Amino acid sequence: MSDPLGASLVSAVGDRTAAALGKTLGLHTVGDLLRHYPRRYAERGQMTELGRLTVDEHVTVLARVKSASSRPMRGRRGTILSVVVTDGRDDLSLTFFNQAWRQRELVEGRTGLFSGKVGSFNRSLQLANPDYVLFDGGDDDADVLDQFAALIPVYPASAQMPSWKLAQSVRVVLDTLGALDDPLPEQVRDEHSFLGLAEALRLVHLPRTKADVAAAHERLRWEEAFVLQALLAQRRLAARELTATPRTPSPDGLLAAFDAALPFTLTPGQRVVGEEVAADLAQTWPMNRLLQGEVGSGKTVVALRAMLTVVDSGGQAALLAPTEVLAQQHARSIRAMLGPLAEGGLLGGSDRGTRVALLTGSMGAAARRQALLDAASGDAGIVVGTHALLQESVSFFDLGLVVVDEQHRFGVEQRDALRAKGSAPPHVLVMTATPIPRTVAMTVFGDLEVSSLSELPKGRSPIATHVVPAGEKPHFLDRAWVRLREEVAAGRQAYVVCPRIGEGPEEAPSGDEPASDDARRPPIALLEIAPLLTDGPLAGLRVEVLHGRMHPDDKDAVMSRFAAGEVDVLLATTVIEVGVDVPNATGMVVMDADRFGVSQLHQLRGRVGRGGHAGLCLLVTDAPPGTPARERLDAVASTLDGFELSRLDLEARREGDVLGASQSGRRTSLRLLSVLRDEDVILSAREEAARAVADDPTLAGDPALAQAIAQLVDAERADYLEKA
Repeated sequence: MSDPLGASLVSAVGDRTAAALGKTLGLHTVGDLLRHYPRRYAERGQMTELGRLTVDEHVTVLARVKSASSRPMRGRRGTILSVVVTDGRDDLSLTFFNQAWRQRELVEGRTGLFSGKVGSFNRSLQLANPDYVLFDGGDDDADVLDQFAALIPVYPASAQMPSWKLAQSVRVVLDTLGALDDPLPEQVRDEHSFLGLAEALRLVHLPRTKADVAAAHERLRWEEAFVLQALLAQRRLAARELTATPRTPSPDGLLAAFDAALPFTLTPGQRVVGEEVAADLAQTWPMNRLLQGEVGSGKTVVALRAMLTVVDSGGQAALLAPTEVLAQQHARSIRAMLGPLAEGGLLGGSDRGTRVALLTGSMGAAARRQALLDAASGDAGIVVGTHALLQESVSFFDLGLVVVDEQHRFGVEQRDALRAKGSAPPHVLVMTATPIPRTVAMTVFGDLEVSSLSELPKGRSPIATHVVPAGEKPHFLDRAWVRLREEVAAGRQAYVVCPRIGEGPEEAPSGDEPASDDARRPPIALLEIAPLLTDGPLAGLRVEVLHGRMHPDDKDAVMSRFAAGEVDVLLATTVIEVGVDVPNATGMVVMDADRFGVSQLHQLRGRVGRGGHAGLCLLVTDAPPGTPARERLDAVASTLDGFELSRLDLEARREGDVLGASQSGRRTSLRLLSVLRDEDVILSAREEAARAVADDPTLAGDPALAQAIAQLVDAERADYLEKA
């Protein structure tokens, strides 16, 4: 099948322009260029709102020249031409070096498009040496723009390829574009009254009215959702064709004994999700389920019951945790919950019990050998570990279930390496305490079944969260330390969290941390502030330090003392972010809280209020009011709803590449579709795509859709999806 959109740009726009488009914007084919949609549309009579520009953004603005003047440079030869353009309310400075001749055309009243990177000088926004094109100027660029109607497309551009040059290239390509095969089936187009592909592409770039833009966007947005959901539907169907060993519990086995000994009642949500997981485990194809839930919602109990189901059936379960602290915490809590049931084959252990092995990278040789033997022999029905579980030396007798905690902390290759240790495809349960909006789950995790736990177990106490503006009101920070001492005086415990360790090489940011709005100093370091606190506001209290560079035995010893109540205040980094459960801990102070992401703060906050006493979380910041950093903190303080905060976090950090490993937001497979805004579109497209794939799994009868999927999934993303 011919593919005009796959043709090289060289034949369409020439070598020089094609090279510039490829180098600066990554556009190499006709389809790349035509799918590079306008960011917005400038109306000839309506100027750009200059007051909304931000520093370091590359912009193209429609504005009117307000004034122009030149003067000699100070201390060296040459001139500076200063031009002020306006939208009628706000101004923007343009600065040209040694280009005084431009003053003859940049005269008051002239209107044009001005393109460049926004900088700041003397507290005013400016563009230095910007590209521009003036209307009615008689030059070639203006002639190109004058071919547009009242709406002028403004593209994501670069210094070497300004918006109007892109517009010129797009018009050349559209003028020679032939018929296109449409990835949307004719039935879908008719049912929704969508434009055809060729017409939608023409109208998105050359609209006559705003209605043209709306019609084109509607069709193209829906197409993005449909192609993506068709891909995920194919993956769900392919997963059902794999063969796994069904796992069901024994009537009087390990799971039954565990349930009978539970000292609490499962929440309704835990029971419902448990039934969903049990039904999946009983199937002849592998379970692929995402379990998400609020901090403290009881995901571990649900996962443990799934693991016991597999052990009951003669198999083993592996729990993969991202840090040694969390792996050790999981092993301790699982053993505590199981009691004698975790001592299978040992003196005093239950006849129906099993063993829980712990495997981490830095454990002693003897303990490591025993853990490897227990896993390989099958004596350990449950094996908990970190990345050490992925090593070639680790083998299992019969790996039936893989549980991945905090799944976003692991690369796809790492999860795949553990899954490959099963003799048959094991069942997979991935867990996250970072709630995911429904639309994100349908796109990023569209090939998994999703279970959610939103209610908290009985006995959980409320958490009060307050922002401490140390920059504006230093005495508020003094009061924060007083409140921490009050918690300790009442017999409770507290955390102080810092964004970095200090005194040595720091780990790279986790990706969950936003770029800091405070460039005045480095983030507060744990090892630097610890002596200041112990000699100052926390003097006389039992204070210990915990961070990721400590030896695992030392970390475990500190956590054990804290859990036993032998430590009043734990000074830590984000190693306590997940899995740490000390019911007596009620207070938390987060230093430089604006250096953390929204979801990360929500996770940290979940470490307090886990017992019978109310929790207190104090977010210390120097960020001024009204800045994005301060707004993030205010949002965290305003709600305990993790699902609401996850939407705010996603909006702030952008959506990332939903099909690849990049989650930074800078690279995305989605051009017009928003996984937050377009829930109805995604739902509708998901239903239509599921029907299309069910009727024709290989899409042999719809080659245009099959080709669109192939173009969507390049080699890198295909490998990612295959392992995901």
